[in-house]
Parts: sequence; C-alpha cells; structure tokens
Amino acid sequence: MEQAQTRFPRHPPWLKVRFPAGENYHSLKKLVRSHSLHTVCESAHCPNIGECWEAGTATFMILGNICTRRCGFCAVQTGRPVGYDLAEPLRVAEAVRTLHLRHAVITSVDRDDLEDEGSQVFARTILDIRKTSPTTKVEVLIPDFKKTTANLDRVIEARPDVLAHNLDTVPRLFARVKPRGSYGHSLELLKYVKERDPAIKTKAGFMLGLGEELYEIEQGMEDMRSAGVDILTIGQYLRPSKKHLPLLKYYRPEEFRELKRKGEALGIPHVESGPLVRSSYHAAEQVDYLLSRDSRPFKILQ
Repeated sequence: MEQAQTRFPRHPPWLKVRFPAGENYHSLKKLVRSHSLHTVCESAHCPNIGECWEAGTATFMILGNICTRRCGFCAVQTGRPVGYDLAEPLRVAEAVRTLHLRHAVITSVDRDDLEDEGSQVFARTILDIRKTSPTTKVEVLIPDFKKTTANLDRVIEARPDVLAHNLDTVPRLFARVKPRGSYGHSLELLKYVKERDPAIKTKAGFMLGLGEELYEIEQGMEDMRSAGVDILTIGQYLRPSKKHLPLLKYYRPEEFRELKRKGEALGIPHVESGPLVRSSYHAAEQVDYLLSRDSRPFKILQ
C-alpha cells in the first residue's frame, strides 16, 4: 500500500479537467441562482463541473445544502438544517424544462432530522418533472433511508427511471468512510428496489484510493451483481481538504478499464469506470446504452 497523502500533490495528467468557463456554464449558473437551487456539482466540488455545465447538464441537490452526516470523503457542509422548502420541487421541474433536459438527475443531502428523511420532497420532485417535462427521464441519487422502509417505498412509487444509491467503499473501510451508514443496509436497499419494481434501473457507485485492496473491489462488484444493480460507477477519490480522509493511491486509466472489464464479465449490465467518473457523470449515456441493448430486468442471484 502506498504512503498516505500528507499534502496536496499535483494530480497526475489523466486527472486534468477543463476550467469552468463558457457561455453555457455561466447561463446554467445564472439559472440555478435565479431559481434558488443547489447543485451537488458545486457543493461537493465535483471535478467535472466545467464539462457537464458547458454541456447543459447538472445534478440538482434538493432539501438544502446542509447535511446531517459527516462522511470522511464529502465536501458538502455538515450541520443542523432547519425545515425544507415545499416549493423546491416545482422550481427544480421548471429548471429542467428551461434547460430542455432529456435526463434529469436529482440528489440530496442526508436529512436524518426529518421523520420522512426527505422522501416526500424526492417523490414530489419526480412527479413535478413528469408533469412539466413528460419525455425527460428522471434519475434520483438517494440517501439510505434507514428509519423506515415506507420512506424508500414513497420514492419507488413515484417511479423514477433510475434509482441510484452509492456504497462508496468496501465493507472493511465503511465505518471510517461513512460512519453513520451501513454497507449491508445499502446493499439490501438496492436489492429491495429491484424486487419492488424491476422496471426501475438501479445504480451504485464506488470510489477508489482510500486503501481498498483489489480483491475487496472485486467482492464489491460481486455484491452489486447479487443485488441486481444495472449500472455501477467506479471513480477516483480526490481529497477535498486536509480535514478529509487521506488519499492513498491514484489508480491509472488502464486499471479502471480492467475493472470495467471484470465487472461486466461478472454480469453487471454496464460499468462506467474511469478516474473522473462520478455517479451522475454521463448519466444519460449510461441509460441510453442499457436501452440500446433492450435489456430485460434480470433475476437477483440467490
């Protein structure tokens, strides 16, 4: 294992990204501000913001921008949020319509302070987008909804096209990376969604560079396949600040390509694997690929 990161070295050349600029980038930024919306692109310091916003795509973050959890890798602000905005779903839907999005991605902070964990706002956002942009595919990236299955059911019943939930790391590291989460619970969540509605595409994600071993990544991919996951994303962890977990390894592009090959050989329908891959990166293209294969929902392995 490589020595832990003690300072911020230069990123290797394959991690260089476009500087945020361009007419579309500034137009989208203005739209987000005018609708009083948040994006995970900004709040989580996503390295792909320049490319995605210039292409006219963004991941909207509902339920505010203050998270009730403090995960070791995440740049989103942690604290005690106060209430939530019942008009937010319609504003998101209006922004989706203004942008003429064919694929909208909606995520949120964790809201452990709410009894419904924000599930009603998720469901309302999906339904409002359906009304204003009926041809737009809707993808939601949800928290773990640990309080009650009814909260997850509420989102499933709104029938998003894609339901994503990230495990982020392997079981051995989970308590350090996501101290208030549970690898087993997250895996069961993905399996439950596929059992409840096989037509919903499920998606999960891992990030690499936190100290995982190759055999653990491979076991994680097997877990994804056993849960019936349709899309797996694998990307490089980039340390947001010195307060966050240290970066232990930069994976090379060829290593990501090999993981894609292994994951799809295991039977995962689509693996998006690369240094800059994040859950919503090329999200529309991922779904297009699955639909082009005319893939039928497959049975969960027992």
